[in-house]
Amino acid sequence: MTGSPSTNEAPPTVAEKKKRRSERSGKMLALNIISVVAGIGIWWVLSLSGFRLPTPPQVLERAIQLIADGTLIADAGASLGRVLAGFALGTALAIPVGFLMGWYWAARGLMEPWIQFFRTIPPLAIIPLVLVLMGIGEQPKIFVIFLAAFLSSVISTYQGVVNVDRTLINAARVLGAKDPAIFARVVVPASTPFILVGMRVGLGAAWATVVAAELIAAQVGLGYRMQSAQLYYDLPTIFVGLITIGILGLLMDRILLFAEIKLTGWQERR
Repeated sequence: MTGSPSTNEAPPTVAEKKKRRSERSGKMLALNIISVVAGIGIWWVLSLSGFRLPTPPQVLERAIQLIADGTLIADAGASLGRVLAGFALGTALAIPVGFLMGWYWAARGLMEPWIQFFRTIPPLAIIPLVLVLMGIGEQPKIFVIFLAAFLSSVISTYQGVVNVDRTLINAARVLGAKDPAIFARVVVPASTPFILVGMRVGLGAAWATVVAAELIAAQVGLGYRMQSAQLYYDLPTIFVGLITIGILGLLMDRILLFAEIKLTGWQERR
């Protein structure tokens, strides 16, 4: 038989792999830029075609005004602080709870009904109850964000643990490893990709929740500012708020994605 490409071609070297990744990254960046420019172009055309939309220059002008007087910085800082606090607390609790549910069947039996029950209730639906119980300070806003992030992350962590290849666990037991060592050296590394995906989903849920939480009893924040602008039909300010949320959320998501790549470099990627 004549040699087929799969048998004759030498595997790519490390330098060739790096070159391919670099070329792919360059192409991806170019596509990102084209997508953003096209999106702004479509927005501009729609705003000039009778739709009730502000043009990109109007939004940019309003953003400059809000930055100059400190309003946008204060609102973004308030919203970002609430998101970070709620997201950090939710993730910090979701990871150990998810591990317990995945590793111990008794913990799963006790916790899973409640986790699934509260997952069916949108965090926004409990805002009135939380306001009654906690008042109108920062605690209810952070609590609602915490709940959204927790419920989004705990299931991913749990799935990561139950999906660990049993062959790896059995092999570790054969080699004499005890439960703590198996958990630390097998389960945790294998579950890390699921945890990070859950964190990214939880981050999106946190941003979606903070805007709604700030619509009630807030004096500063991007959600509060957009609600105030809506009362005066100030569309440029609303767009500034939306774009700011999108940029902050995207930057935080990119940070988590970078952490995922660094922490799960052992995984095969396409």
